[in-house]
Amino acid sequence: MKYFYFFTFSLLTLSIHAQEPQELYFPPLNSDVWETTDPASFNWCETSIDALYDYLAREQSKSFMLLKDGKIVLEKYFGNYTQDSVWFWFSAGKSLMAVLTGIAQAENLLDINDKTSDYLGAAWTSLTPAQEAKITIRNQLTMTSGVDETDFFCSSPECLIYKTDAGTRWVYHNGPYSLLRNVIENAAAENLNLFTNSHIKEKIGMSGVWVKAGFNSFFVSRARDMARFGLMVQAEGQWNDSPILSDMDYYKDMINTSQELNPSYGYLWWLNGKASHITPESPTSLTGPLTPDAPDDTYTAAGSQGQFISISPQNGMILIRQGAQDDQELAPVNFLNDLWARIMSLECQITATEIPNENNQVVYPQPATKTLTITGPVPDQTQITNLAGRPLNTWTRTKEIDISGLSPGIYILTVVQDKRLVTHRIIKR
Repeated sequence: MKYFYFFTFSLLTLSIHAQEPQELYFPPLNSDVWETTDPASFNWCETSIDALYDYLAREQSKSFMLLKDGKIVLEKYFGNYTQDSVWFWFSAGKSLMAVLTGIAQAENLLDINDKTSDYLGAAWTSLTPAQEAKITIRNQLTMTSGVDETDFFCSSPECLIYKTDAGTRWVYHNGPYSLLRNVIENAAAENLNLFTNSHIKEKIGMSGVWVKAGFNSFFVSRARDMARFGLMVQAEGQWNDSPILSDMDYYKDMINTSQELNPSYGYLWWLNGKASHITPESPTSLTGPLTPDAPDDTYTAAGSQGQFISISPQNGMILIRQGAQDDQELAPVNFLNDLWARIMSLECQITATEIPNENNQVVYPQPATKTLTITGPVPDQTQITNLAGRPLNTWTRTKEIDISGLSPGIYILTVVQDKRLVTHRIIKR
C-alpha cells in the first residue's frame, strides 16, 4: 500500500527561480508605464515579502526593485524616497562606464588594447615611459594597471606610482578606473554626459547624470533608471531589438572572467559562480564564489553602501537596490548575498498530511515511454524527481504527465491533492 508522507513540499512550478526565462518585456520610452507581475503568481508569501521589506528598511534602503523577464514583481520605496527621487550609483557606475567603453569601441573611437597614453598623453602616471606603455584600456577595465593603490581615489600623476607591471596583479583601485572618463571623452571628442545621453539614455528611456566629486565621477539616477539599464544589459546590449552595445565579443567578455587573477571580475562587473574571488577590501584571493546564495550566473554592478544592479539571466531576474548602509565596504558583497538568499526563499510552502492512500490512486502504464496517467481526482500539483530528490519537472492541474523528455530509468512521482500527497515509483523505458 502506498502512503501519504508528511513533509514540506515547495510549489516549484510557481517558484520564480524554477521557471525558464520568458521573452523580455521592455517598458515604453519616456513613460512611467511599466507592466507588473503579481508575486502571488510565483507562490510568494506576503509574510516573506514583508520580512524582506523589513530587512531592507533596517539596512537603510531607499529603494528596492525586482524584475522578472522585464516586468516589475516587487517595487518598494522607503521613508521620504519616492519613485522620482535620485541617488548615487557610486561604484555601480563602473559597470555603466564599461558599457560606454564598449560602445566607443564598437564605433571605432578606441580599441581596449590601445595604450591608455594614446588618449591621455604621456606622463599621465609617475611611471617610466616603458612601464606606462604597458598599461592599456583593458587594464583599466579589469583592475590590473599595476599602479600602487595606496592613494585610492587620486588620479593625478604624482599619485599613480609603480607597484608592478600591468596585468600581473589584481587590486580594486579607483584612480586608474576614473580616468576612463577622460579616455572616452578624448576618443569621442565629446563630454561624457552627452555621450551617455545619445548612446544609451535616449535609446532606452533612461534619465540620470554624471557628476564629478573630487577625483570621482558618479552617476545619479532613479531606481527605475537603474532597472532600465540592467534590462538593456540582460538583453545582451539590446533594447527591444534595437542594438545599444553592438560589439558582442566585447559584451560577452564584459560579463565573463576577464583575467586569471580574479575570476570573479569581468570588465567592471562582479561575477558569481567562480572558483575564487578577490574583494575590494584586500588583494587576497578567497576560495569559493562571490555570493554563494545567489544564482551562479549572476553578474552585478555594485557600489558603496549597497547600490546594486544584479542580474541573473537564467532566472530572468534583476535586483535593484539603492540606499545607505553602516558597512562601508566599497562593494558590500555580503549584503548582496543576504538579499539574494532572502529572494530565493520567498515562495510559500504547503504541508502534506500523512494518511493512507484511500483512493487507491494508480499511475499507469508501468513502465512508460511517453505519457503517464493518474487515476482519481485531478491533482493540484505533480512533480517528478530523480532518486536523489532533485526536481526535474512539475505540472499543475493535469492527470496526463509527459515524460518523453526523461532518460530511461527509475524516478519518483509526487502527487499533491488538497494539501495531501502520495508518492509513486515510476519506470521510464
